Amino acid sequence: MSLSAAPCRTLFTLLNLRKPLSVRHAAAAAHALPVRDPDRRGYHRQSWPGDATRGRVVDLRSDTVTKPTPEMRRAMLVSEVGDDVMGEDPSVNELQKLAADMFGMEATLFVPTGTMSNLIAVMVHCRERGDEMIVGDMCHLHIYEQGGSAQLAGVHSTTVTTLPDGTFDLEQLESKIRHGYPDAHYPRTRLICVENTHNVQGGRVLPLRFLQEVRALADRYGLSVHMDGARVMNAAVALGVPASTILQHTHTVSVCLSKGLGSPAGTMLAGPRDFIAQAVRCRKALGGGMRQVGLLAAAGKISLQEMVGRLEKDHQNAKTFAQAVTDYTPSLFAVDIAAVETNILRFRMQDPSLTPAEFCARMGQVDEEEEAALGQGVSVLMYPYFGNSVRAVWHHDISTEDTQLAIRKLKYVASKHMKERNVKAQ
Repeated sequence: MSLSAAPCRTLFTLLNLRKPLSVRHAAAAAHALPVRDPDRRGYHRQSWPGDATRGRVVDLRSDTVTKPTPEMRRAMLVSEVGDDVMGEDPSVNELQKLAADMFGMEATLFVPTGTMSNLIAVMVHCRERGDEMIVGDMCHLHIYEQGGSAQLAGVHSTTVTTLPDGTFDLEQLESKIRHGYPDAHYPRTRLICVENTHNVQGGRVLPLRFLQEVRALADRYGLSVHMDGARVMNAAVALGVPASTILQHTHTVSVCLSKGLGSPAGTMLAGPRDFIAQAVRCRKALGGGMRQVGLLAAAGKISLQEMVGRLEKDHQNAKTFAQAVTDYTPSLFAVDIAAVETNILRFRMQDPSLTPAEFCARMGQVDEEEEAALGQGVSVLMYPYFGNSVRAVWHHDISTEDTQLAIRKLKYVASKHMKERNVKAQ
């Protein structure tokens, strides 16, 4: 390719608004991407057997698979940019001001990823190696971020038991606070971390009362509270309150733009001005200082201005699917309908002869028998999860029609499995 042709191809790619994902490409992606292992909480490769070359794809693996909207792509194309490391990118500056106002925080910082944003928060709150933070034992920061707080920041973690609704017992939390500093035997407690919505527990929304009590406890002992709020906008929509109502009970928060809000990348780290000033230094040390990143900030502005209100549709689609699972096959699946509060659904497998991995493989498979029975092939992509469960996540690329197709596919897979089971039993 000539040098003059390269910019043209880049421009064409940017303007090539959302093409539907083919089943072939989706199946290839599903084969390549890691899946949570239900026993080890690590990752393994999940293949999708069968002929996945026909039909429609409903991708429920995560709300991270979202594509930027046409409006985002157009905004990215015309965005005004500058050097953000020098503080001169106008689009980034506008996004940071917008986010600060929305979150009720003094300042915010645009960071490449949520993992980096959480790590920066830990580094600023816990400034000395050997400081300690208290986290839920099922939180994303503790399980899925490679132990970066210890590996890179030298910060020790102690855990409290995560309850099914994503909260933890406050008496247990208080018992974990160290009181012996500067005794040479102990680390010094600096930080309490919460997660809202709670990923592993199925998108649960932390009650405002719980957050208020955690903040009161932290204030009593001179600790800080950081919220991994990757999906806090989902929590705000579910509660029917502004994000600032939730975040008034935290000192800092990390809010992801690239999940249900649809941006291609980026997270907002928010807190007091002196906290953000230190966060800028940590971001630079971690290699997160970007230059003309207004291209991404332009999409982020649309995420906050236009994508929050539509999250309710994702929540409703998840509840519709959950209800259909419960109504049709209670012998195969167990779903706590009351626990389906946002866009994440986690349901357990009831039949030992149908494992989560096998179920997900069948949901992703398209064959001629299905096309004949349903009149259309549908490949529904989900992840097997730990605890003998399956996780499905709704987002702006999944319509009400897609949800109904996923329900039809689930009924087909369940019916076929039960017929096979009955034949074996005879």
